[in-house]
Amino acid sequence: MPGQEPQYELQDHSAYLNGTHDFQSDIERLAGSDFITTILETVMLATNMRFAGVARVTADRWVACRTIDEVKFGLAEGDEIAIDSTFCQTVRETSEMVIFNDATTDPKYKGHPIAAAFGIVSYASVPVYRSDGSFFGTLCAIDTEPKDVKSPRAVAMLKMFSDLIGRSLETEERLEAQEQLIEHERKLAQIQEEFVAILGHDLRNPVAAFRAGVRQLDKEPVTSRGRELLVLMRASLHRMNELIDNMMVHAKSRLGDGIAVICVPDSPLLETLRHVVDEIRVTAPEKEILLHVELTHPVNCDPDRIGQAVSNLLSNAITHGTPGTPVKVTAKSCDEKAIIEVENHGKPIPTDVQETLFRPFRRGNEASEGLGLGLHIASSIAKAHGGRLSVACHGTATNFRLELPILGVS
Repeated sequence: MPGQEPQYELQDHSAYLNGTHDFQSDIERLAGSDFITTILETVMLATNMRFAGVARVTADRWVACRTIDEVKFGLAEGDEIAIDSTFCQTVRETSEMVIFNDATTDPKYKGHPIAAAFGIVSYASVPVYRSDGSFFGTLCAIDTEPKDVKSPRAVAMLKMFSDLIGRSLETEERLEAQEQLIEHERKLAQIQEEFVAILGHDLRNPVAAFRAGVRQLDKEPVTSRGRELLVLMRASLHRMNELIDNMMVHAKSRLGDGIAVICVPDSPLLETLRHVVDEIRVTAPEKEILLHVELTHPVNCDPDRIGQAVSNLLSNAITHGTPGTPVKVTAKSCDEKAIIEVENHGKPIPTDVQETLFRPFRRGNEASEGLGLGLHIASSIAKAHGGRLSVACHGTATNFRLELPILGVS
């Protein structure tokens, strides 16, 4: 890139996703705005440019706050490039826009090192000012092909949109609307949690009656078709119990003091895992489940809660796994931690979905059944033990990894 290396480490999209970016609030304000997205889409439509974005620009920093990138420049929210490798430095210093239709013929920018470095052919950068008159950054439109971005109509539109972006920044109306939205969402979440608690409690009795009826039918002489139906009924019963347990645990954790665990020194974790796997095998006889356990160190944990977490992971693997492929459950321990992994083969989970997968009422597939609590509960149980639940996709394999610390056992 042209210019000198910066005296600090450039940040990128991952820093924004982790919530640690130096310009986190600025990025969040623009990246989450439908208004900004509409402006950028309109800019692209009107200019026929294939990249549009808003950048935060200071005397020594250039950070992308919101981008729509059809050219595949690879610039996403939070990505940073050296300020002296951009035209925006000039825009900030002169308060004038930088604009050209074709870098190969433009008398001022022909052969410009910045355009050459990034393959820029057509370009527009317009200053964006806050409502108090301070400089915020730039509205940019870029393409690798010649575009007529210098037409009077396009220039007027770009200036108008930069003004609208500036007016939308840090206004009292926006702050008030945001505060009202947060309060509204908080109340909705409280109502949702109370509803879930009531629903889970009221469903226990009819499900218990269903379970008793299935047990009784299992003792009666029935046809082969009847046996097949009993298998399906047991599967449905298991699923209902799982949903109710998840609802109750979630409600208690949200309305109380979190998920309570009762750790047992040298817990019977092997027996728990075998019981969970055997139970799932009964409800899904068509699915091959492989269990491999090497627990060479005592594990201090709540076996019932760990069993619930693994059951949730197994049910998720059965639901989303490709038919005909096995689900693998492995458990091992060392001096520092115990690790339980559940792996299935199927369509990989998109990266953006992985980021919210363990939040309540979120599902990896919107078409899937359930409330979207299973993975959240499993993650919460891991945290209650001082451990963690993570997910990784490699090719067709999706692996959920539950890590538990090895606590001292007297």
